[in-house]
Amino acid sequence: MLTLNINHKIIKVDVPEDMPLLWVLRDVLGLMGTKYGCGIGECGACTVHLDGEAVRSCNLPVGLIGERSVITIEGIADDPIAQKILDAWITHQPTQCGYCQPGQIMTAISLLKKNENPSNEEIEREMSGHICRCGTYQRVKEAIKDAAGEVEE
Repeated sequence: MLTLNINHKIIKVDVPEDMPLLWVLRDVLGLMGTKYGCGIGECGACTVHLDGEAVRSCNLPVGLIGERSVITIEGIADDPIAQKILDAWITHQPTQCGYCQPGQIMTAISLLKKNENPSNEEIEREMSGHICRCGTYQRVKEAIKDAAGEVEE
């Protein structure tokens, strides 16, 4: 039995320690916002926060989490930076199919928590680990700049 801190709630799960966090979130806890994409941590669809850092959950064994806090897309409602990102997402509409968006949003939140005013290069570097089949990278960058308070005209 493992004790996890998921979205500010202490939860006990009876799973193998080598089970990827992604499957604990989706299959055991029913948190479907975190997506499966590649299974090797390359596409970014499974991104969550682990103690505030954006990490890939598809290749993170749940037994390595310990007492650290896990925040999923379902757990960002009370976060003011997350609200800025979500508002900017509504304004700039980077979503087409939407599959990659929870992971992109989680990485964008983590970026702005570390750097309130990232440059274009910093945004591109941080977001480069996300694969968007629809190719909305420019609108994602514009949304992040908007959330940071720097709208480029």
